[in-house]
Amino acid sequence: MINWQIYALPETSSTNDAIKEYCNQKGQYVALRAVKQTAGRGRLGRKWQSLDGNLFFSMALEIPLKNLGMLIVCASLSLWQTIKKMQPSASVCLKWPNDVLLNGAKVSGMLLEKGSDEYIIIGIGVNIVQHPDSAGMLYPTTSLAKAGINTTAQDFMMQYLQQFSHNFERMQNGEEALLRQQWTACAKGVGRKISV
Repeated sequence: MINWQIYALPETSSTNDAIKEYCNQKGQYVALRAVKQTAGRGRLGRKWQSLDGNLFFSMALEIPLKNLGMLIVCASLSLWQTIKKMQPSASVCLKWPNDVLLNGAKVSGMLLEKGSDEYIIIGIGVNIVQHPDSAGMLYPTTSLAKAGINTTAQDFMMQYLQQFSHNFERMQNGEEALLRQQWTACAKGVGRKISV
């Protein structure tokens, strides 16, 4: 299993920015959580609303850029699996490239960014106890608590890191095709007609 170096901050602007200070050696696996995040961000510069009691954390690890697609598969599949372990009957699906939907509403999002050298930073936000107003958003929003899943930000992160470690090791051991197959089975809209 991966030996994570885990840090916790009472407050930071963005965990993706803060974690860079802790990646000062090669071969580290770093996770950083903030109790409060004041300037969280999502894809395309969108603001991530960091509400009290929710989970805001980032992971940093070294991986070649050519494996970035598989890293997204590994990270998002691990979110799906963590929620399903907490509530097996939950209706959870993955929306490429970075969202997790619970009962048709967004409960989690990811943001991957380049760190120094070969470090990739994965920022993850999970609505644990409350969710932002979804007015003007593509999907409604929800929280784990609203779906009857009772956990804390710290407990969810620890369970997630364990699941991610397992999948990351599978990825490194040549199980990419199986991981992609599992991700596709959890993905929203596969096999359905869409309008573009």
